Amino acid sequence: MDIQIQKITNSDFESFKDILVSEFDNFWNLQILKQEIESLNTYYIVAKYNNEVVGFAGIKMTFDNADLMNIVVKKDFRNKGIGTLLLKSLIDICNNFNISKLFLEVCEDNICAINLYNKLGFKEISIRKNYYKNKSAKIMLKK
Repeated sequence: MDIQIQKITNSDFESFKDILVSEFDNFWNLQILKQEIESLNTYYIVAKYNNEVVGFAGIKMTFDNADLMNIVVKKDFRNKGIGTLLLKSLIDICNNFNISKLFLEVCEDNICAINLYNKLGFKEISIRKNYYKNKSAKIMLKK
């Protein structure tokens, strides 16, 4: 599968905004995502297959740290390595911006995501109890 990873554009956002909830899960509302993409402190990328956006991910940068804001793959394209490509690309971007620490939070029962983060060198550093409506969040870090 030939996947291209590139910085998100306004036309990319427009191409998937109407299917955000149905195809990418309801993780944020549309307005918040648009504000994040337009922020000067964030960097968002998309994964494209045959010129179709099949995934996206972004980080928020603060000095020499960054937070993974989201990493999402279209339902029909999951378990094909696209999430790994997106996260590796964000790690490379952090290196290019001299970001020394990349943080993330993940729901304790999201085993697929936790396995991906572990595979790419993230370590659990803390727990936020009941962060997700009766479920805790694992706080992870990659140096």
